[in-house]
Amino acid sequence: MVAGHHHRHPGGGFNPPEPTTKGGPDYGRFIEAVRKLQDHARAADAPDDVITEAADLLEKVSALLTPFDTDEWHSPSGRRMDLFVRGNILTVPMSARKTDAGRIEGWARFARFHLGRNGAVHGGALGLLFDTVLGLTASVLTGSTRQRTAYLTINYRNIVPIEKKLQVDAGVDRVDGRKIFVSGRLTDGDTVLTEADALFVRLKPGQP
Repeated sequence: MVAGHHHRHPGGGFNPPEPTTKGGPDYGRFIEAVRKLQDHARAADAPDDVITEAADLLEKVSALLTPFDTDEWHSPSGRRMDLFVRGNILTVPMSARKTDAGRIEGWARFARFHLGRNGAVHGGALGLLFDTVLGLTASVLTGSTRQRTAYLTINYRNIVPIEKKLQVDAGVDRVDGRKIFVSGRLTDGDTVLTEADALFVRLKPGQP
């Protein structure tokens, strides 16, 4: 499917990703290369001619890919279950699992791309991480497959460093009908960096 031929997904609403092998064996390498490029875009202090050459190359890559742009239901992004964070370029690099205690635990690592200022992660990137972690928590621990974020509250306790593996921990606080209340935290060893709580609402059939 190419640009201009997008169709509404027949399931409607917020659907779980359908696994795919599209993109082939190099799709993971492609995604990691894009991530690394994002880091270079934040970090590089290159001569003018190097930036010009890089811009020329990037425009060529964009032109190469443009004919194959498609909708979210057909792109491999977020649907490659065999890859790190499902091959989703938007997601903060992380890994999490359900524990025997019925919680979600794992790690997250912010890159240079996520830098705010003075070595600290940008606050908005923390919102992105927690929306992912707490949404995963609500889904995995309750079995809910279709839900939307109703609110997300973040408390910034300490500066969050980039380029360091940090710990995430989250759980379901309570369930009230379609409402799933969850909370979690990001830590660096014994130091609490950020805490968050959120409400996710289960969607009705076909609800967007």
